[in-house]
Amino acid sequence: MSFLIPAAYADAAAPAAAPAGTGFEWIFLIGFLVIFYLMIWRPQAKRAKEHKNLLASLQKGDEVVTSGGIAGKVTKVADDFVVVEVSDNVELKFQKGAIAATLPKGTLKAI
Repeated sequence: MSFLIPAAYADAAAPAAAPAGTGFEWIFLIGFLVIFYLMIWRPQAKRAKEHKNLLASLQKGDEVVTSGGIAGKVTKVADDFVVVEVSDNVELKFQKGAIAATLPKGTLKAI
């Protein structure tokens, strides 16, 4: 059966060579980190800061859209919740974080 599986013998140990190109590997790693920061980290932090400012500036009368796509006018703002009027005499309570964007004044009447 040994004719199907050839025997593998260890070769004589070669002398250890000094690592070559260690400077290039560091440059590659640093370049990768810079690209990661510029393309992923910084834009995400910028969006998070803009959303935080949007939530902090919410006030009664603002027209907003939730992350679920519901559009309405803010009637009450609390610390963690916002009451949004979506129709006449229909008010829904949302967490502030669910507000995705504010709309220009008069957008709801134009719809």
